[in-house]
Amino acid sequence: MRPWRFVVWWGAISLLADFVYEGARSVTGPLLASLGATAVVVGAVTGAGEAAALGLRLVSGPLADRTGRFWALTIGGYALTVLSVPPLGVVGALGPACVLVVAERVGKAVRSPAKDTLLSHATAATGRGRGFAVHEALDQLGAVGGPLTVAGVLAAGGGYGPALGVLAIPGAAVLVLLGWLRTRVPDPAAYEPATVPEARREQPRSRRLPRAFWVYAAFTATTMTGFATFGLLSYHLVQRHLLAVSLIPVLYAGAMLADAAAALVAGWLYDRVGPRVLLALPALAAAVPALAFTNTLAAAVAGALLWGAATGLGEATLRATIADLVPAPNRATAYGVFAAVTGVAALVGGVLIGALYGTSIPALVTVVAVIQAASLVLLAVARRR
Repeated sequence: MRPWRFVVWWGAISLLADFVYEGARSVTGPLLASLGATAVVVGAVTGAGEAAALGLRLVSGPLADRTGRFWALTIGGYALTVLSVPPLGVVGALGPACVLVVAERVGKAVRSPAKDTLLSHATAATGRGRGFAVHEALDQLGAVGGPLTVAGVLAAGGGYGPALGVLAIPGAAVLVLLGWLRTRVPDPAAYEPATVPEARREQPRSRRLPRAFWVYAAFTATTMTGFATFGLLSYHLVQRHLLAVSLIPVLYAGAMLADAAAALVAGWLYDRVGPRVLLALPALAAAVPALAFTNTLAAAVAGALLWGAATGLGEATLRATIADLVPAPNRATAYGVFAAVTGVAALVGGVLIGALYGTSIPALVTVVAVIQAASLVLLAVARRR
């Protein structure tokens, strides 16, 4: 299979998987509340899920590199995710529902480093930026379709059972396509000549990640510390009575479309100018709160769409940069470590920006701008290394 076909088929798998789990995540809060969960329980369960999705990659990444079982971990992780979602609508009890919510996120932790490594081999032939960008764009189409489908079933009076049960169809398609693609391309490393089995044996066995990777991870962590979440953006829109609650999923879908479009542009630029395209990420992140936390609907919506564009730019280029910085034998480990570092930074940033929002929005905008300026300094250091 040609590299581009592999990338597109992988994007189709991610599209279907996002259709499943983003559809479920769009109603996780209300679903748990309907089973008797308090706000504290919802926050704890969803927070534990995100912590698992990022933190467990510190285990799954090195495991993939040590064992070489990239396909097994990828398929196992996807299976755990798509099998956890449909029962959510019918379990009827809070405890099992909480377990399923966390299990879905664990599935993401299991598969992500191995999946990104498999994809990185093909992008060596297609162009790192363009390959990851096309994958991200297809991925986000699922993030749009899933929540809108669930909203449509709920609006038709179907309830949580049918709304989440319908997601079993794309979930089954994910597993079928994965099995087929595994048989067609058993060793995607062949796309990257430096990692074919003969060359692999000649590569150094050091498990130490390059110093440039750590500087780059510090840049990304700094950027994420000053990156507002969509949850806080939507909270502002509702609390200030700028947008009805029923329209928040529609705005989120619009942000995901902006994500896909920005990913395609950023990936194209990455293959032409390299990591310099990342200079735009701190600038976009600094502009988001300046627009989103105003009392004008048009500016707030523009801020939310800009948030989506910044997310797409990051998703398309961050994985590509890691693939360029880290040799294939350590790449899954690097993806796992990177996810954990940025996850901690996102948690710190969420708490910081949330606290500043309750204190002073002008102070919030100023602090974010200072943080993003610091991240530009780290990016300059990373580029020199």
